[in-house]
Amino acid sequence: MLIVDLCYEKDSLSRYEFVDPIVQVVRKSGRRYRIRHFSDLGGGETDAEGGVILCGTALKDNSYAGRIEEFSWIRTFDGPILGICAGMQVIASVFGGKIVPWPEIGLKEIQVISETPLLGEPRSITGYHLHNYGVDLPPDFDLVAGSSDNVQAFKRRGHQVYGIIFHPEVRNKWIIERFCQLE
Repeated sequence: MLIVDLCYEKDSLSRYEFVDPIVQVVRKSGRRYRIRHFSDLGGGETDAEGGVILCGTALKDNSYAGRIEEFSWIRTFDGPILGICAGMQVIASVFGGKIVPWPEIGLKEIQVISETPLLGEPRSITGYHLHNYGVDLPPDFDLVAGSSDNVQAFKRRGHQVYGIIFHPEVRNKWIIERFCQLE
């Protein structure tokens, strides 16, 4: 599994908050993994065996948003992808959606409205939000949680490509565990 650090620079302090907790869950699942900073991928990452997790970033860190072309490889990646917060924004942008202002901090109730292997059946869950931006739903993606003006989670039709705006590494580690089980 490839875990992609989206923080503004390699080995920043933000990595301890947004990348390392995800690594701990993946390690505990028994999956092999490697961590790469997005600036090291060079736009051609395709050998991510077992899936890709695009991690979140600090509240005011959005340097990745000015470099979306470096993520074009995810369009043709043939495996599961999970974008968390900033990672969701990257996925939306690559597939024709938009990053939109949407500041939110703290625990919030999330309405799962569509059953998926990642989030399970429709119900209410609580998730931790820490973001200044959200997304518009890209074409060919289905809303999984939230509403059309408050996209909490989405899935690409016919693919195991997911985005969630909240941070499962804080309160919902089971989501990362379920992602590690996707094939």
